[in-house]
Amino acid sequence: MAENPALATPTDLNRNDTKSVADALNSALADCFTLYLKTKNFHWHVSGPHFRDYHLLLDDQAAQILGVTDAIAERVRKTGNTTLRSIGDVARRQTISDNDAEFVAPGDMLAELRDDNLKLVESFRAVKEAAEEAKDNATSGIVDEWTDQAEERAWFLFEASRKG
Repeated sequence: MAENPALATPTDLNRNDTKSVADALNSALADCFTLYLKTKNFHWHVSGPHFRDYHLLLDDQAAQILGVTDAIAERVRKTGNTTLRSIGDVARRQTISDNDAEFVAPGDMLAELRDDNLKLVESFRAVKEAAEEAKDNATSGIVDEWTDQAEERAWFLFEASRKG
């Protein structure tokens, strides 16, 4: 399929190299959308004695995750590639699992989100590797911040779930 000239963003990066970066970014983007929706789901459905603290924590984390999605998609476009277009596209690329359970205990919510944030870190490391291989220093640099944010979310979820 020929590239649509309307989407042919000018870049000095090699198109073949940036395709692998875009693929890694789109996979990370799918995981971000999945993690965002799961975090909001748990925010809406958390219960128990720590309701307020967990409700606010998850809302803050969801907002941070959603903020990263736009930056990822825009980075894909800046490299002359195209990004996700639909929920189906997200579903085909996501590596983080959905949680459709009617009830999840608050401690299980925090543990699952902690593990999911660490899985997102793995996605970001794949982006970093592809970006460095493609000599895409802008993507390589910006993904460090996203990685740090995901690690911080995992840390907060770990600490919030500790007993005692």
